[in-house]
Amino acid sequence: MTSRDVTSRAASSGDLPGAARGARGAWELPISERELTCLTREMNEAHRQTLPAMRASAVDLGEEIRARSAGVRPVDAGRRRFLLGAGGAAAALALAACSSGGATTNPVPAATGSGSASPTASASGQYTGDLQVVALATALENQAVGAYQAALDSAKAGRLGAVPPAVANFITSAMAQHADHAKAWNAVLTGAGLPAISGVPLSDQADVTAALNSATDVGAVARLALGLEDQAAQTYLFATYHVTSPAGIATAAGIAPVEAMHAAILNYVLGQYPVPDDFLPVDKAADPSLLTV
Repeated sequence: MTSRDVTSRAASSGDLPGAARGARGAWELPISERELTCLTREMNEAHRQTLPAMRASAVDLGEEIRARSAGVRPVDAGRRRFLLGAGGAAAALALAACSSGGATTNPVPAATGSGSASPTASASGQYTGDLQVVALATALENQAVGAYQAALDSAKAGRLGAVPPAVANFITSAMAQHADHAKAWNAVLTGAGLPAISGVPLSDQADVTAALNSATDVGAVARLALGLEDQAAQTYLFATYHVTSPAGIATAAGIAPVEAMHAAILNYVLGQYPVPDDFLPVDKAADPSLLTV
């Protein structure tokens, strides 16, 4: 199955396992709006709790990179953040159920998944080593922001049918959290004297956009978003194994549980009760070669 086949299937509401259907075949929210509102509130609280440590870890990462470039030994702040991040990594494993729904296909183009990739030279070579992982993370966050914004635009234009207010609230909240993550990562890049990542410089973006444009109901959008959230959470977990900077590991470990919580809620929106895994996999982690900058 090609990448285009996968995204086309993701956009087809008839292929959504567990999606609720009304008497006339229209998509319906499988859980109550009250339940979704409560889940979104918990997600926002988790984000608020992790945001200060995540931002501090990003600052430490920037300082580590600048010190390394200057040939100076980095300060120990990053190691302190690493200890904090270890707790975040444990939380990510505890939240493995968040990305383990009943879906059988990944709506993100198949080329994005790679559990064995490691940082390599990017298209232009300006982002290398740990900074390439930072650039990849920023691009993924921008991609999620754009996808959720496109969903809101489609909803306002009436292209998704009836959109429950609780769904719109979740989308708005998740989009804001991805924007916060992107801002933190971009601060690391600019602090290292490199350009901030604007837009979505990923080779699969055209396929993701096409899938979003062909979506005709909330279920189709939710399935695509679930693929993006699974990919982001697994990419961050993968980064904890391959990033050399303790502060970089801490930053990734702090964000991963929030991304996993996004995925958990989307599973419920799709009528898929998350099935716990012993460990969060990394088979859908994004490959750094996706970067086009």
